[in-house]
Amino acid sequence: MSWIVQVISLMGAGLVLGAYFALQRRVWTSTGNSYLWFNFLGALLLTVVAVVDRRLGFMVLEAAWAAISAWAILGRRSNVAPARGR
Repeated sequence: MSWIVQVISLMGAGLVLGAYFALQRRVWTSTGNSYLWFNFLGALLLTVVAVVDRRLGFMVLEAAWAAISAWAILGRRSNVAPARGR
């Protein structure tokens, strides 16, 4: 079981760090879907690992990170104007 937790944690870290790298290289913007989804999914995976390992500080950090990312994703969806028909 512990190797599964390690794989999940590496995937989560990879997603968050990949998003940060793409942002720093100006490949993605901080409001782009890819950046927001990578952050959300990475933080969600790391939250699972924190819960399994019973690490309260990391639970709070990662759950907040996931919640803030989800809020940005949902806010972005509500701000998207509907497409106009021809």
